[in-house]
Amino acid sequence: MRKGRSTIKESGILSDLKSALLPNRGVIAVTGADAGKLLQGIITADMDSITSDRTSLHTGLLTPQGKILFDFFIVPHADGYLIETGKSQIPDLMKRLLMYKLRAAVDITDASADYTVAAVWGPNSDAIANRVDCVAFVDPRLRELGARLLMTMATDAVLKDLGADAASEPSYDARRVALGVPEAGKDFALGDTFPHEALYDQLGGVSFTKGCFVGQEVVSRMQHRGTARKRVVPVNANSQLPDTGTEVRGGSSLIGTLGTVAGNRALALLRLDRAAEAIRKGEVLKAGDTAIELHLPAWATFALPDDGPEAAT
Repeated sequence: MRKGRSTIKESGILSDLKSALLPNRGVIAVTGADAGKLLQGIITADMDSITSDRTSLHTGLLTPQGKILFDFFIVPHADGYLIETGKSQIPDLMKRLLMYKLRAAVDITDASADYTVAAVWGPNSDAIANRVDCVAFVDPRLRELGARLLMTMATDAVLKDLGADAASEPSYDARRVALGVPEAGKDFALGDTFPHEALYDQLGGVSFTKGCFVGQEVVSRMQHRGTARKRVVPVNANSQLPDTGTEVRGGSSLIGTLGTVAGNRALALLRLDRAAEAIRKGEVLKAGDTAIELHLPAWATFALPDDGPEAAT
C-alpha cells in the first residue's frame, strides 16, 4: 500500500527535503540465477557487501588497462538487480555485459522506459529508502547526498507524497560539488580515468579484497604503490568560475581541467603533485583567468603530495 504524504510527514523525520529528476539516467535489469555471480566477476566493488544495512553499490566496469569504461549503481530487485547509469551509456554497457555473460543464466534488458530516476536530499533524506513504495536506496558514495529513487508509473506519486520541494538537476549537481563527489561524464571522462582518479577508493567504489575483476591488477598496483597522481577535488573562487572543461594552471604549468561548475565552486581533475609544487612556489592556481583555491573534502584520506608516493611518476 502506498504511504501517503501525511503518513510520511507525521513520522517527524523528514523536513526541508529537495528532489530533482535526473532525466539523463537510465536503468538496466540484470536478472536470473547467475546475475550476482556475473556482476561479481567483472565490477570493481564487492557484491557481497550488499546487505540489509548497505542496500546498494556504486561501482564501475573497467578496461583491462584499469580505466573506467562504465560507472553505475547496483541495487537488488526482484530476482536480480537494477543498474542505474547514464542513459547514453546503456547500449554499450549492455553489449559489454552480454559479452561477459557467455552461458550464464542471466537476462539483460534495457528497463529505462519503465523507470524515472530522481535524487532526494536534505535533513534525514537517508531515511527515505525504507519509507517509500518504489525502488530506493541511500547513495552509497556518501550519505549526505541523500537517496536515489527509481520510480515506475505505478509509484510516480512518491515525490508528491514526500512533500519534497522540486529542484533542478543543476541544484543537485551543486550539492555534489559542495560535498566533493564527482560524476562520470561531468567530472571525469569514461575510458580515460583510473578509479583512484575518480575517487572510487575514497567513496567505496572499489574493493581491494574481493579478488579478481576486469582491470584489477592495475588498480591494486596503484593502491599499493600509491601512484595516483591525479584526483578530482573541490576548488573555489571569489567570483563565478568559467565553464566546464576550462584548463587549470599553476603558474605556466597545465595541471588539470574544471568539471562540474556551480557558481564560484567546482570540481576539478588535477595533477595534485603539480598543484602542490605550484603552491610551494607561491604561484597562483587559475581556471582560465580566475584565481582558485583547492580544498580537500573532510572525508578524504589523501593529502596534497610533498615528496611522498603520490608524487611518484
